[in-house]
Amino acid sequence: MTDKTEPQTLYEKVWADHVVKTYDNGTDLLYVDRHLVQEVSSPQAFKGLKQAGRPMHRPDAHISVADHAVPTQGRGHPLREGLAASQVARLYENAREYGVPYIPMQDRRHGIVHVIGPELAFTLPGVVLVCGDSHTCTHGAFGAIAFGIGASECECVFATQVLRQQRQKTMRIRLEGVRPEGVEVKDMILAVIAEIGIGGGVGHAIEYAGSAVRDLSMEQRMTLCNMSIEAGSRIGMVAPDEKTFAYLEGRPLAPKGADWEAALDYWRSLPSDPDAVFDREVVIDVSTLSPFVSWGTTPEECAPIAGTVPDPSDVEDEGRRARMQRSVEYMGLTPGMALSDLTVDRVFIGSCTNGRIEDLRQAAEVVAGRKVSPGIDAMVVPGSAAVRAQAESEGLDKIFVEAGFSWRASGCSMCVGMNDDRLTPGQRCASTSNRNFEGRQGIGGRTHLMSPPMAAAAAIAGHLVDVRSLKKGAVE
Repeated sequence: MTDKTEPQTLYEKVWADHVVKTYDNGTDLLYVDRHLVQEVSSPQAFKGLKQAGRPMHRPDAHISVADHAVPTQGRGHPLREGLAASQVARLYENAREYGVPYIPMQDRRHGIVHVIGPELAFTLPGVVLVCGDSHTCTHGAFGAIAFGIGASECECVFATQVLRQQRQKTMRIRLEGVRPEGVEVKDMILAVIAEIGIGGGVGHAIEYAGSAVRDLSMEQRMTLCNMSIEAGSRIGMVAPDEKTFAYLEGRPLAPKGADWEAALDYWRSLPSDPDAVFDREVVIDVSTLSPFVSWGTTPEECAPIAGTVPDPSDVEDEGRRARMQRSVEYMGLTPGMALSDLTVDRVFIGSCTNGRIEDLRQAAEVVAGRKVSPGIDAMVVPGSAAVRAQAESEGLDKIFVEAGFSWRASGCSMCVGMNDDRLTPGQRCASTSNRNFEGRQGIGGRTHLMSPPMAAAAAIAGHLVDVRSLKKGAVE
């Protein structure tokens, strides 16, 4: 356990408070406060529990919900026979057998695990939270240690509520300055990944700090932490502050009364000490940024919208040159072509990265009074039923539908090719999701990552475009 007499980072404080035992090899047995359970990673874990004849240690410390495989249309009808239907049915049966709280698709609390966790205040500052999904780092926006785990680790949490883990090194990424008009938090995190690389955060817990981070809303901080895994880090965190507390107060699972006051006292002790030492520091001036889009097949392969497709032959490193060449070929690009010349077939606004109400408001502002370019299939998928209801109460759904977007029910949707919303081979998509891997949105699909306003602008223009040109009234 960390010596609390020494200055500590946020990560070190939360870690130290959860260490049950330290082993001779330096690993720690860590207590897990919260576990989000979905249909993809849990079947093997439940099966292992049954085969071993073990009970679940703390059913109340888990929430289960199907999000990856669920359809976003026809929600009132039974699921078609197939893998998705069996996965959802199995999650329900396992949750019922072990007494794990379960949120069905028709429930007003339904949504993507990384959206509903904060909405319900299942996510809290200072907790250790896990889920069988790599984007669990989203919850670090609240000052939690949150990371994705595999099926065997899920089983271990079911049975014991602890995990044996290696403490990570610490990295602070300071984002300073004021974002220019049209630059969103998605552009900030893509700039971070372009700066440090997809392996830059490996072995480190990242803490995001600086004036630009303090200025972010909680929803924006979730987007920032969500893509930490794309920089190689399992853990991304932001110190809790008054914005955090205001977001959580009064939510269904938040502490109440005297417990709330006690929680506030603890949460206010969590930010990194002023003289805490980080193993690595990175500073980025966000005032120099412009809207980013990805051009390749990793989030690292991105550039400002005014840029061009790079030429792999200009890269000296043989390995990187080969990776870039593969990306250029897969994406059907020509080195030197302007990114703004890339036409799109599909537009997807949603995901655990950018499917929250603020994301939808930003996109709606761009499309209001405009029409989706002919031939483009554009869709908006709220990250939760609560987000969908809020959007509809504000009339955002009408704005999208009148513009030519499809308005869907909550779920992971086209972020991952595990449901009905998929790209077909060769289709090019402007997407607000988090990954642009080969086949991520469907076999042979080509994904360009960007912010919700940028995706909305692409839908209107018919090609990748700087959203700032649309805001000025021009469509190039």
